[in-house]
Amino acid sequence: MRRTLTASLAVLALAGTGPLLAQAPLNLPRVSPAASVTQTIGLTEVTVSYSRPAVNGRKVWGGLVPWNEVWRTGANENTTLTVSTPFSVGGKQLAAGTYGLHTIPGEKEWTFILSSESHAWGSFSYDPKEDVVRVTAVPKAAEHQEHLAFTLDDPTLESVNVTLHWEKVKVGFPLKVDAKAVVVASLREQLRGLPRFSWQGWNGAAAWCLKNDTNLDEAERWIDRSLQMNRNFTNMSTKAGFLEKKGDARGAADLRAKAMAAATEQELNTYGYQLIAQGKLEEALKVFERNTKDHPKSWNVWDSYAEGLAQKGDKAGAKANYEKALAMTEDDTQKERIRKELAKLK
Repeated sequence: MRRTLTASLAVLALAGTGPLLAQAPLNLPRVSPAASVTQTIGLTEVTVSYSRPAVNGRKVWGGLVPWNEVWRTGANENTTLTVSTPFSVGGKQLAAGTYGLHTIPGEKEWTFILSSESHAWGSFSYDPKEDVVRVTAVPKAAEHQEHLAFTLDDPTLESVNVTLHWEKVKVGFPLKVDAKAVVVASLREQLRGLPRFSWQGWNGAAAWCLKNDTNLDEAERWIDRSLQMNRNFTNMSTKAGFLEKKGDARGAADLRAKAMAAATEQELNTYGYQLIAQGKLEEALKVFERNTKDHPKSWNVWDSYAEGLAQKGDKAGAKANYEKALAMTEDDTQKERIRKELAKLK
């Protein structure tokens, strides 16, 4: 009798723990699997994290997803939008961070909502007081998409379109960043680290600002610091660009002349190709020609000059210089390439 009572009590004790044990979560495959999509624009990383329900033969719009009600825009946890730098949506500036992404689907117009709450389960606890921005969008007909998908379309340096595609509907909104401001802020931060100890770091930061016509006053101080550390062809050329930008054409020309005199073969060669990329072919040809005079024993200078002449359409000049380069190089790969270039000039 004692043994039976003890066994019964043990069974009851175990039974009492049943509900507690049942609450331990299990990691099993989800019907609507998790997904994410990421796109970098400039230095900004944009990510949408969501779950992907399937149509599965159901009526989606106006059925599974009611019209004119806040929808989780996916399944399971909050769909979220994460942006690594300050950005704007619908003309409103927002701080970098993660936002809950909800929508209000309509037959003719949708509303996208970014919420300060990003850890909710779906939209069940959605509170409009936590909205940080709302933006409307017009849905478009699209090819059938069985599983809901977000894409980040048409990325540029400053923008990307956040697009939802499910069933036979596509709809989205543009997200924008001030790319120049983001890069300048990043350069300031980078110049607090290792790049500050080399002339290349200060020159590179200044050159980027010059090329993109932004933050010029501070950038000129950066290039002056580079010159103080090591005066050379590269940073003198960058400084000349700042002088030119300020209207000091004579000062820019004088400094470029000094830079050219101090340039190595490789620096002149690189500079020539940079000029070509800027659409300044005639200036590039003068640089390449000078390089052949300063370094006549280098096959590479004749090869570069030939390439520039070929772009100009001077086949005879290009052929003569390619032949010089071919006779001087001992690299079989370069010989084969140059022969192919000569064949194009016939």
